[in-house]
Amino acid sequence: MAENVRALRLRIRSLANTAKITKAMQMIAASKMRRAQEMVLAGRPYSEKIEVMLADLAAVQSQTDEAAVPLLEVRPVQKTALVLVTPDRGLCGGLHANMNRAAGEAIRNEDSGVVVITVGRKGRDFIVRSGTELLATFEGVGDRPTLDETRPISSIVIQEFEKREIDRVWLGYSRFINTAVQRPEIVTLIPVEPAELEPGQAVDYIYEPSPRDVLQELLPRFVEMEIYHAILEAIASEHSARMIAMQSATDAANDLIDELTLALNKARQESITSEILDIVGGVAAVER
Repeated sequence: MAENVRALRLRIRSLANTAKITKAMQMIAASKMRRAQEMVLAGRPYSEKIEVMLADLAAVQSQTDEAAVPLLEVRPVQKTALVLVTPDRGLCGGLHANMNRAAGEAIRNEDSGVVVITVGRKGRDFIVRSGTELLATFEGVGDRPTLDETRPISSIVIQEFEKREIDRVWLGYSRFINTAVQRPEIVTLIPVEPAELEPGQAVDYIYEPSPRDVLQELLPRFVEMEIYHAILEAIASEHSARMIAMQSATDAANDLIDELTLALNKARQESITSEILDIVGGVAAVER
C-alpha cells in the first residue's frame, strides 16, 4: 500500500511539472499570436486589393495587341511547382498534418510532374518521406519575418517560371480564420488569372505608361507579397494552434491530477484504516 501511495505522489508531481510547462508555452504562444494576428490583418487588405487590380490589368492587357507579360503566360502544364509553407516545430495540434495532407492530395491528383519548395521543417520532412522532388527548402524564417527575408523564395519561383522549367506555381499555406480555426489552402499563384471583362468593358483605372509596362513592374512585387503574406498567415495559424493545443494539454494534465489526487486520498484512507484495524486487533489480543 505504501508503494502505491508513493507511486501516485510521483505521478502527481510529474504531471504538475508538465502542466506548468504547457501553461508557460500557452502564455508564450498567446503573446506571439497577438503580434502575428496584427501583422496578418494589417497586410490582408493590401494583398487582396493588389490581386484584384492585377487581375483587371491582365484582362485589359489581354485585349490589346501587345506582347504578353512572362508571368501571365498560360501554357500547357508539364511541371507544377508547389510552395509549401509549414511550421518548423510541432506541438501545434494537427496544423501541419492537415497542411501536409492537403498538399499530398493535390500532388496525387495532379497529372503533370510536381516539384516542391518548402518553407518550414515539417513540410520538408513530409516531402522527403513522400518521395516528391524537392526543388529548394527554407527553414528558420522566424516569428516576425521581413519581406527582404522571404524574397529569395519568390526569386526562385519567378526565375524557374521565366526559364520555362515550371509552367504553373501553387501556393500552399494555413489561412488564419480565427483563434480556433486555421484552414489549409492551395491556390494558384502563377500565372495570374485575368478578370472576366465584357467586350469593350474597361476598368476604373488609368495606367501610365501602359498596362503592360505596369504589369511588368508589378507582377514580381505581387509574387513577393503573396508569398510573404502566406508566411504571415501560416505564422499566425501556428501560434493560434499551439496556444489551443497547450491549453488542452494543461487542462488534460489538471484533470488527471484531480483523478490521481482522489485515488491517492482513497489509498491513504485505506492505509490508515488498515493500520487502525491492526492496532485494534493487537489491543484485543493483549486483553485476551
